[in-house]
Amino acid sequence: MKDFDRLPKSIKKTIRYINQDVKSLEQLDLIEKKLNQQLAERRKKLQTDKS
Repeated sequence: MKDFDRLPKSIKKTIRYINQDVKSLEQLDLIEKKLNQQLAERRKKLQTDKS
């Protein structure tokens, strides 16, 4: 739980939303797809900035 407490408020809200309000696999798949896309884009940008 300590790791969760250190997360930004917006991430905590997203996790709570997923746990409480996602009612279908389709919704969950859409959220997963979008999060993975954004994480991949950010990772790529950070890696290119590092070089």
